[in-house]
Amino acid sequence: LMQQGYTLEEAENQAATLYDFNPDQPVLEQYIVYLGKLLRGDLGESITSAGTSVSQQILRFLPWTLISVGTGLFISFSLGMLLGIMIAYWRGGLLDNVVTALASVLSGIPDYVFAILIILVAGVQLQLFNVGEMRGGVNPNIEAGFTLEYIASIIKHAFLPITTYVLATIGVWTLSMKSSTIATLGEDYINVAKARGLSEWRILTAYVGRNAMLPLVTRLAISIGFVLSGSVIVERYFEYPGLGFQLARAVGSRDYTTMQGIFLVITVAVVVSNILADLMLSWLDPRVTLEEK
Repeated sequence: LMQQGYTLEEAENQAATLYDFNPDQPVLEQYIVYLGKLLRGDLGESITSAGTSVSQQILRFLPWTLISVGTGLFISFSLGMLLGIMIAYWRGGLLDNVVTALASVLSGIPDYVFAILIILVAGVQLQLFNVGEMRGGVNPNIEAGFTLEYIASIIKHAFLPITTYVLATIGVWTLSMKSSTIATLGEDYINVAKARGLSEWRILTAYVGRNAMLPLVTRLAISIGFVLSGSVIVERYFEYPGLGFQLARAVGSRDYTTMQGIFLVITVAVVVSNILADLMLSWLDPRVTLEEK
């Protein structure tokens, strides 16, 4: 606040109003009051939007991020797992060479580069779609409701951010799954399964796939946690009203209360995701539970 031209006294009064605390109280008491408000979901008020709570802003933008980045993560992870298993199981063939080369290229390109290429090449040069009409989260002329037209508009506007996220992440999932699958194929129980005469599909799904996924569960959990932050740059390019877009706006306008609230939500999401990862590991691999006992 003082960087924005406020005096020390004005900054203290403004902070007291936004965070609803008394700066003359001891720091410990202020911290206890702050924790109490957190438990009630009170994250303070936005500096730039007077009278608007940070919690309301987060709840407003969060669903859009879950739709775009969450869907993109699900698609890229699912396709990456499938492709990784296939090229590892039948490695050395044409499919392996093509997919591995393509995944290596895709994994080295940042998401914002894909966003620029989609806008300039597919949108402007080839004119495959009208980028201007696909900005935002939904067509404002369509009445909100659980109708086919409204859902189609949501999918249309989320298509470009989802595509960008899938292209930027599918290569990493594919290569990681390929490496994990190759390591799993060298295990003794795979050779025993083959000696028993089990079909390749049975071995691939029941023995290889499930065990090869284990090292990627933790990475997936961390990725799920960071879904809430969205892809800040990508959402800015497409003007998609997600949490990342709101975070970028808060940083640009020095809305510290909003930034603090969003970062807190992201942190909690990452912690919860890691806990869920441990639970998933114990479900996927019973040996984890047995070792804990």
